[in-house]
Amino acid sequence: MRSTLPLMPGIKIFGLIVLLSCLASGGCLKETTSTPSTDARSAFIGNWSVQETWVKLSYEVTVTADTSSKMGVLLHNFADIGFSFPPAKALVSGNTITLDPNQSIGDGLVVNGSGTLSGTTVIHWSYTISDGATQRQVSSTYSKH
Repeated sequence: MRSTLPLMPGIKIFGLIVLLSCLASGGCLKETTSTPSTDARSAFIGNWSVQETWVKLSYEVTVTADTSSKMGVLLHNFADIGFSFPPAKALVSGNTITLDPNQSIGDGLVVNGSGTLSGTTVIHWSYTISDGATQRQVSSTYSKH
């Protein structure tokens, strides 16, 4: 019968090699690092000066985070409806902001469309606005204050 004692030094040496390998590579456990997630909405939130092509309007819009949605924003005074009306709602995905489809704002105006953030201070919008009788295609440029 053979003795298992001669294998013991081999097991010890193998264990020592594994331990040294782990130490040399910075440890055996994978280090977890959490990268803070950035809210895509943050680039859109703020006060914007608007130049609109439809009727050559200049006005202000304030964009705030919609607390009921992770990606939602509220556009106060969208289409120059006035700050006394509830804001238009939109969703942000990357550098695109898209109005909630067929929503009614102001005194029954229905809006559809989207905008694209260019850099960090300009949004180029293209949307339709309808009062029920007439639908207009609108282009506008938002410049962040």
